[in-house]
Amino acid sequence: MRKKSAKKRILLPDPRFGNTTITRFVNNLMFDGKKSTAFKVFYTALENISTKVEEEEALVVFEKALENVMPHVEVRSKRIGGATFQIPHPVREDRRVSLGMKWMIAAARNRNEKTMDAKLTAELLAAYKEEGAAYKKKQDTHRMAEANKAFSHFRF
Repeated sequence: MRKKSAKKRILLPDPRFGNTTITRFVNNLMFDGKKSTAFKVFYTALENISTKVEEEEALVVFEKALENVMPHVEVRSKRIGGATFQIPHPVREDRRVSLGMKWMIAAARNRNEKTMDAKLTAELLAAYKEEGAAYKKKQDTHRMAEANKAFSHFRF
């Protein structure tokens, strides 16, 4: 490789729970550098979750929802002899988390609720119950990898 690999940036834990995963999620949620607004949206969504789900803590619901959305395999395109094949690959842990967060935020933004915190609340609860758009995206990705399992010997 010609270039050095990028250094991992150290994230500060979030102020309320002391969790770096939350900071990472909020960084993905943020628009135009407005981090405090993104934190407000996220914390409001967690408060809404805690009122709707009494038996579990809101942070546990968030982590379980994220775990339910993270993919284990994905397909990558590779051109072999003029034909392009979709080849299944296992997903690195870091990329699993990133994909899960991005899918969940994108699914939340596409929902029909009025405010972003209501959208995020609904999507987190849906992912927690193993339903919703983000969970469907994971299922589709896994299904595509399963369908192209015959090409896994082309893995590079």
